[in-house]
Amino acid sequence: MYRNNNQGPKRGVALYSYSAEFGFEKTLEDCFEDIHDMGATGVEILANTHIENYPYPTDEWVNYWFSLCDKYQVEPVEYGHWIDCRVLQDRLLSTEEAVARLEQDLRLAHRLGFKVLRTKMSVVDDALNPVENWREIIRGALPLAERLGLTMCPEIHIPTNLKSQMIIDFSVFRHKFDEGEFVDPHFVPNEPEDIIPLIPYIYCCHAKFIHMNDDFEETTIPYKEVLMALRDNGYNGYLLSEYEGADKYDQGYEVGQTLRKHHIMMKNILGY
Repeated sequence: MYRNNNQGPKRGVALYSYSAEFGFEKTLEDCFEDIHDMGATGVEILANTHIENYPYPTDEWVNYWFSLCDKYQVEPVEYGHWIDCRVLQDRLLSTEEAVARLEQDLRLAHRLGFKVLRTKMSVVDDALNPVENWREIIRGALPLAERLGLTMCPEIHIPTNLKSQMIIDFSVFRHKFDEGEFVDPHFVPNEPEDIIPLIPYIYCCHAKFIHMNDDFEETTIPYKEVLMALRDNGYNGYLLSEYEGADKYDQGYEVGQTLRKHHIMMKNILGY
């Protein structure tokens, strides 16, 4: 299986960016072709969206998955999934039930060649605080994760702050918002240097972007400063482009060109 062993930050794509197109205008192979064409080498999937017949894909589909990775030289980087403790109408899942669902995803991620999972819990409020027993759920699955060589990561996402109790999504650095756009009144953008002490614990980043101008600049996030902080301090993981612009779901909008702008910007900053 293809693995990018180059030093320094690597460029990839979160397939979430194709939300409005996937399954309609674009197939999984179309997305892989785009990724390869823009010079990226990594991919993040959303398990319940991009895996056919999730959570029970056929052997034929798994073989197809690996054939795409080989054909387009794309590395499985991050397996995005949710532990939906609210899947039942009358009660939350017990810790044991939630652990079983988490272990199911661990096995599937391993089967598809992933090393890192973005493991998200059900949340209980707008501040994204997880269900009360989230520690017990994670702890219960750790032995299997260790046996399979997998790392589970939470996502630090706006309005969460890098200095909060949740121990990355580039939205934490966002400093410009559209007029009328809701912004949590308690959110204070992080400075690029805030990420430096966390680098040893970061396995991949959501390189979130909102608006690319025609000069290949992201206008809401200080990208150059953030990428330089990562590169100059030894970060060796992936930057997974994740587009969340307001026009993402407009009829006829093609995200591929916007993703290409984003990768041109990252190439210009990183030098490769």
